[in-house]
Amino acid sequence: MEAWPIGVFASVDAGLGVKWNVIEELGLPTIQLHAPHGDKRDQKTAQGLRKQLDDLGVRCTAVFGGFDGESYADIPTVKKTIGLVPHKTRQSRLDEMRQIADFTKHLGCDAVALHLGFIPEDASTALYDQLVKATSQLCDHCAGNDQFLHLETGQETAEGLLEFMASVGCENLKINFDPANMILYGTGEPIAALRKLSHHIRSVHCKDGTWSDEPGVTFGKEVPLGKGDVNIPLYLKTLFEIGYTGPLTIEREIPEDPVRQKQEIGQAVELLEALRTQYLG
Repeated sequence: MEAWPIGVFASVDAGLGVKWNVIEELGLPTIQLHAPHGDKRDQKTAQGLRKQLDDLGVRCTAVFGGFDGESYADIPTVKKTIGLVPHKTRQSRLDEMRQIADFTKHLGCDAVALHLGFIPEDASTALYDQLVKATSQLCDHCAGNDQFLHLETGQETAEGLLEFMASVGCENLKINFDPANMILYGTGEPIAALRKLSHHIRSVHCKDGTWSDEPGVTFGKEVPLGKGDVNIPLYLKTLFEIGYTGPLTIEREIPEDPVRQKQEIGQAVELLEALRTQYLG
């Protein structure tokens, strides 16, 4: 497949991605998929979805885990509910991620991804050690499936994420870089973070956002690609400079307005195609 194939974040029955039937309408060669609900993560369903994608000429490049009880209502709620951080649900969610990894294998995809949650900045805390162990266990399961585990950026600084990955110490632990999340969560300038994390980046999102008046306290705002503070031309230029050639996956999180969502994804495709021509010819 050519460098920088354009894709979109999609969903079968869960998550914020475009609905399954929109994939064909968009006519893009790749998707990332939000994992379907638990009763649809069996081998038969995965193989059926794989055949549909094959018929459309679409390749799934990563499957994202998500869990009941998660909420992105505000930053304090994210800290309490997201990923493997909450103690009460950690083991069940870890088991669920193993199931998602197996589903992903049947789908013919070699990457599983998730928001791990807010990793403590202090590496000496018990929670930090617990997250290192849980992530290592998940990496080991993915390795058994010949898969990579991608952590999505946003909820920690680039420096903090590098330190955490070094603590886990698994070769198949990689990064899904989302530049807008760095802005939305107030955790760092995305281009500088992209350069610092470059050796670990295996997938990216193309998403834009504007800074909050109180970065790190309240959320910034997601906006259409090219309309925010990421500086998308510089983002693509930097991806080119660091040698990233993988998919450019558009994520536009407005499922409550599917008509507008599809329209703005179409505009994002045009922007990315123009930039791809500029840098790759």
